[in-house]
Amino acid sequence: MSNALRETTLVVGGTGKTGRRVVERLRARNLPVRVGSRQGEPPFDWDEAATWAPALRGVSFAYVSFVPDLGVPGAAATVGAFAELAAESGVRRLVLLSGRGEAEAQRAEQAVQSAGTEWTIVRCSWFNQNFSESFFLEAVLSGEVALPVDGVPEPFVDAEDVADVAVAALTEDGHAGRLYELTGPRLLRLDEAVTEIASASGRPVRFVPVTLEQYESALAEQGVPDDIVWLMSYLFTEVLDGRNARLADGVQRALGRQPRDFRDYAERTAATGVWADEGYSASS
Repeated sequence: MSNALRETTLVVGGTGKTGRRVVERLRARNLPVRVGSRQGEPPFDWDEAATWAPALRGVSFAYVSFVPDLGVPGAAATVGAFAELAAESGVRRLVLLSGRGEAEAQRAEQAVQSAGTEWTIVRCSWFNQNFSESFFLEAVLSGEVALPVDGVPEPFVDAEDVADVAVAALTEDGHAGRLYELTGPRLLRLDEAVTEIASASGRPVRFVPVTLEQYESALAEQGVPDDIVWLMSYLFTEVLDGRNARLADGVQRALGRQPRDFRDYAERTAATGVWADEGYSASS
């Protein structure tokens, strides 16, 4: 693999939670990386298929993260078309970020598996970083996390672990044809996660269960686009319903170590100041 490692890796979604971390790790190894994003060179846009071929030119490996989520209708067909084009373009290895408990995501997995390249599936539950990067950050800062779920445990996974597994699959032999389900080391209810954030950050934060209708109304009042309101409702009704309330050993299998714990994430993140009032702005 020493010569192959000098070949270019395309990181689709290279500015997102996991993609950004994959890019950082590859660059730290002085490996050629192309960031697949609308601001990339060349630009990549899932909604503009004409941007795919230029982004794939000269690429040997690719990490694929679909935005906004593999659960949206039509995502599997789009990812499948991209995977086929990647194979035709000479990409030898695809690593797909997938979601646990999502039927559409599993159809995307099947599309990647049949595209004609080596493949690795990295199937995840909800990220720890949803509390500090997008989604729930503003709610944490407001002191109240109000969500339409109550009592359902989730095996939150750290985006750092996801990136570590993805980079291993991109740069090492032995991961082809593997499906890694990634979780943290324990199940946590959302109120328990919020309590750990409050403890680590030293700020008062409470969890408040609300109805789906109340949640959707709150999002609409905040000016959240309809498609994102639909997506969040889908996630809370179709994914955060207990179906993922079990641990998996994907991090151990891929990396030979235990996954990072949510408490470690909370303490590490609190130290950055992002949960301090001065650490947040509406544009961040």
